[in-house]
Amino acid sequence: MSQDGASQFQEVILQELELSVKKELEKILTTATSHEFEHTKKDLDGFRKLYHRFLQEKGPSVDWGKIQRPPEDSIQPYEKIKARGLPDNISSVLNKLVVVKLNGGLGTSMGCKGPKSLIGVRNENTFLDLTVQQIEHLNKTYNTDVPLVLMNSFNTDEDTKKILQKYNHCRVKIYTFNQSRYPRINKESLLPVAKDVSYSGESTEAWYPPGHGDIYASFYNSGLLDTFLQEGKEYIFVSNIDNLGATVDLYILNHLMNPPNGKRCEFVMEVTNKTRADVKGGTLTQYEGKLRLVEIAQVPKAHVDEFKSVSKFKIFNTNNLWISLAAVKRLQEQNAIDMEIIVNPKTLDGGLNVIQLETAVGAAIKSFENSLGINVPRSRFLPVKTTSDLLLVMSNLYSLNAGSLTMSEKREFPTVPLVKLGSSFTKVQDYLRRFESIPDMLELDHLTVSGDVTFGKNVSLKGTVIIIANHGDRIDIPPGAVLENKIVSGNLRILDH
Repeated sequence: MSQDGASQFQEVILQELELSVKKELEKILTTATSHEFEHTKKDLDGFRKLYHRFLQEKGPSVDWGKIQRPPEDSIQPYEKIKARGLPDNISSVLNKLVVVKLNGGLGTSMGCKGPKSLIGVRNENTFLDLTVQQIEHLNKTYNTDVPLVLMNSFNTDEDTKKILQKYNHCRVKIYTFNQSRYPRINKESLLPVAKDVSYSGESTEAWYPPGHGDIYASFYNSGLLDTFLQEGKEYIFVSNIDNLGATVDLYILNHLMNPPNGKRCEFVMEVTNKTRADVKGGTLTQYEGKLRLVEIAQVPKAHVDEFKSVSKFKIFNTNNLWISLAAVKRLQEQNAIDMEIIVNPKTLDGGLNVIQLETAVGAAIKSFENSLGINVPRSRFLPVKTTSDLLLVMSNLYSLNAGSLTMSEKREFPTVPLVKLGSSFTKVQDYLRRFESIPDMLELDHLTVSGDVTFGKNVSLKGTVIIIANHGDRIDIPPGAVLENKIVSGNLRILDH
């Protein structure tokens, strides 16, 4: 078959496939009740657009030869922005802001049921508690009305709404909207797994929330975008709810509202310097004359090592983003928000291989005018993805004040220790059972724990500490123990006499 013939054949197959998917989606829509119909139709239309692009695009989505370092002035150091100080009317600037937290994730990776935002992280406070406390503190201090918006997914919506009643007396208006619900795709047939709109019982695994890039369409469709514009709001500050460093920064907000050159940015991405732990993080580059976020999944295989190099790409995206509401409305109505598709392979409980088509919120940076990166201190990136992260934020390395965590002044180095807890600590309830109290970690550089290990009360860890219990062994670190630059291995059991 000639080259032309082969590509025509390929084209016909893709058209057939797209037609089959259209029919499947129409079947699913017929199972929606009258009150589900409208939003299900919007969801399935959004899915079809994404699926169409998925069929058209092949291979890594960036041409490596076109990637350049961003121009000097396109990524500003935070110090320079902070040095401008704050205006007298900071309250009126704050009143233009809406805080949006991405709250679609479940706590499954940490062995918890329900929304991740409801996991206790510090003194019984959950991620959501700390967020509400931060914004309430802002509103009380500056006599403002900064609202909190939660982007939930169909996984987290119900549980989150139940909890919200406890904040009725806080000085924060809280709104929620749901991100879309898309059908998972069978990896072999490339057809949707879902047969109807329900997502309970057998259909639980047939649907997924399509990544946080969905925020633009869902926020617009929810009507909240227009509501806030009518109220005179101008910017949203978007961040992950599990990033405890993502607090409202008045200096960045002032820079947005009162730009030094008089030209406002429509999109600001906070980036921070890479460490060895962040080599896979997305980075900002210059691409075809625009700032562009490049993720590891978009990089051709031959260049992955170069992408991970800390010397060439020194910064990565924290996913703390400041975005103009008017710009989101304009681009959404022009259908001009362009985000790369992330193909996320999964295996369902029954063994079926599926793919999820997702997008990332920061990837839209190239669609906005006058975008900017701000290189912020590491303290603005404090995500809690694992129990190793949880140990850090629960420890005396941090002090808690009005919902914000700050590094303790008693810590002599500004960097955070590297902590690796083994698989016995993966689930939150196992992790909590293994610590009678959280150790003193002020002078810790590195901690590795593997196997069946427990910690007594008031343990102190300093320097580099490695504790390894081999299979069948158990190590109980006794109460009051001070471990400084120690390796503990073998068997150490403390039994009640």
